[in-house]
Amino acid sequence: MSSTVLYMSMSLDGFVAGPNETREHGLGDGGVRLHEWTTGLDDPANEDGDRQMLEDFLSTGAVVAGRGTFEPAEGWGGDHHDGVPIFIYSRHQPEPEFANWPLVTYLSNLESAVRQAKEAAGDRNVLVHGVTVASECLNAGLLDEIQIHLVPVVFGQGRRLLEHLDAEQIELETIDVLRGRDATHLRYRVLSRP
Repeated sequence: MSSTVLYMSMSLDGFVAGPNETREHGLGDGGVRLHEWTTGLDDPANEDGDRQMLEDFLSTGAVVAGRGTFEPAEGWGGDHHDGVPIFIYSRHQPEPEFANWPLVTYLSNLESAVRQAKEAAGDRNVLVHGVTVASECLNAGLLDEIQIHLVPVVFGQGRRLLEHLDAEQIELETIDVLRGRDATHLRYRVLSRP
């Protein structure tokens, strides 16, 4: 059965984007640093942990994201990876340049977006993208797993990952910890639900 999995690169102090984010500068100042672990995976000196996490990420069968992630990423050109369907959670109509891509569906209900993504993914996992969608999925009990790619850098400011959670403790179970060349990959199963 399909699981919803948040994949997120993060600084040691909890930031997933640098300061000064704009639609044209979606990762903010210095935010590209958080994704450098995904480069050079063909290098034999690279750790297997990085390669394994990226392969897991790219084996997902559907994507759920919010506009705040999707549009600054230029909608991934209409294809996040391998032609999988993309479900965008938004209470607003898409901007004209994103409105007619065949793989992209805008939905105003998060539960419906997750359900449709799971149906589309079949037995593959659903990749969850974005700070708002991650928090709302956790708050609603819709997130099954969290994968954090912890990068050895301190930002001091920017956008934090889980700053919009309800004031309720959520228990996690550690599934795996893998060391990569430039990131430590942490996998957690979400145990308790609101």
